[in-house]
Amino acid sequence: MNAADADLSALQRGDDAAFSRLIARWKKPLFFFAWSYLHNATDANDLVTEAFVRLYQQRQRLAPDSHLSGWLFKTLANLCHSHHRWQRRHPAVSLDAPRYPDRPEQTLADAVPAGDTDPAHALEQQEAQAALAAAIEALPHDLKVPLLLHQYERLDYAEIGAVIGCTPRGVETRLYRARQFLRTELTRIMSEVGRT
Repeated sequence: MNAADADLSALQRGDDAAFSRLIARWKKPLFFFAWSYLHNATDANDLVTEAFVRLYQQRQRLAPDSHLSGWLFKTLANLCHSHHRWQRRHPAVSLDAPRYPDRPEQTLADAVPAGDTDPAHALEQQEAQAALAAAIEALPHDLKVPLLLHQYERLDYAEIGAVIGCTPRGVETRLYRARQFLRTELTRIMSEVGRT
């Protein structure tokens, strides 16, 4: 039994300190997954909190041999997907949004290049990053989740399969399709940028 499973068992027996240990262990990886999906630190924090609330509410329903990390990532992926669909119907842009997930003190205003950098190079980098973000944003949910879990969380195919409910071979297929989609989308976006 690993530490997370031991903490889940302790939580089910009423040990609230085990819940604090679970939060300390999983908050950062869950936040980075949610931020990678949503590109908004505030929303990512809110959804991670909601995932932990659901864990606490459903702690007695989880089987002792539950794969806790899979349950947490699957719950968070579903929350992100629902939130993303809601955002598409109610678009908004935050001008105070953090530029990077691990440095929330830097806002988008900090993206303006300093006078000593080459503006053309900085613009190319910003365009490439924006194109990649747009391409990832355009991915369908069933391709986005395995890609983010593999690229950012470094989960293996079996772990991703436990989160999304498919075989490791199915994960491999989804990752291949996601990469093909990104390649096509990036080519399209960059050709549009080149025309303008």
